[in-house]
Amino acid sequence: MSHAPLGVAFIGGGFMADVHSRAARAAGARIVGVTSSSPAGSRVAADRIGADVAFDDVDALLADPAIDVVHVVTPNATHHELTTRVLAAGKHVVCEKPLATTVADALDLEQRAAAAGVVATVPFVYRFHPMVREARARVAAGQVGQLFSVQGAYLQDWLLAADDDNWRVSTEAGGASRAFADIGSHLCDLLEFVTGDRLARVQALTSTVFAERASTGPVHTEDLAGVLAQTHAGAVVSLLVSQVAPGRKNGLVLELHGATESLRFEQERPEELWIGARTGSRAHLRNNDELHPDAARLAVLPPGHPLGYQDAFTAFAADTYAAVRGTHPEGLPVFADGVRAARITDAVLASARKGTWSEL
Repeated sequence: MSHAPLGVAFIGGGFMADVHSRAARAAGARIVGVTSSSPAGSRVAADRIGADVAFDDVDALLADPAIDVVHVVTPNATHHELTTRVLAAGKHVVCEKPLATTVADALDLEQRAAAAGVVATVPFVYRFHPMVREARARVAAGQVGQLFSVQGAYLQDWLLAADDDNWRVSTEAGGASRAFADIGSHLCDLLEFVTGDRLARVQALTSTVFAERASTGPVHTEDLAGVLAQTHAGAVVSLLVSQVAPGRKNGLVLELHGATESLRFEQERPEELWIGARTGSRAHLRNNDELHPDAARLAVLPPGHPLGYQDAFTAFAADTYAAVRGTHPEGLPVFADGVRAARITDAVLASARKGTWSEL
């Protein structure tokens, strides 16, 4: 493939199209077009994100030879059908998480992508904070020692009131899980990515705070989930996921406790990695000269110039497009990672429903 800018397009014209398009443009792609739920909606979205073309429908978008990569940024329940069409057209694809609302559908997409021979990624973008990579490198280098325990949380408050509503609340549009599939999947991906260890079994409690919401009506998805787990290496894990935690906007936190040191990363303070020791605990601020190579690669601004969520998304897009060009970026989340998230979500729901441990 030439080094001309890749042509990208978006199926879906909502908030995530804004985020993906900013990342795509910053990563050097050309925004060819977008299609939304109607031709009129497509025109509005194209104007907003600066796309060249407002496609009337998905078929028209997929028929355009100028498009190399398609980003699927639609409600969860549509991911399998739309991504299947993208793969059948031979396009590379980025599919928002959850990859699918069932394990079977997620597996099907992974297999179709492999058969098509295309790059197929899922935006678990918190992997792309430099200080997350620094934490991962410290674990891999043995600086943490044997991992004893993990504590994590992902807390938000945007669904705190009964009149707060969104398509994600609906089982039909969002799938059987809401809070855990939506944000718990990020937390678990980050945990397994940083530790290099996998969850082996989980025991979960879920709670639906409001039996009905303003637009959805009766609610069958969870507002929060508490999870006790154990990794294959034996570490004890406790996780809390909530979309009804007052004052918490995007409180993603991961803390590891090893034989030698502890590590704590807070997404809302992304320039910092807390390193705990019996004596001499410290806040390790991003200093590019002190980072492990994979972390330094993502530190695209000098120290003191904060890198945030949109920068992490740009790094994810850049690595996806680099993979399209034939390279193999470290830590790129692919459809297999989307399948893994679907399996963990399924195990959490099964455990909460049965009141027993679920094996992974």
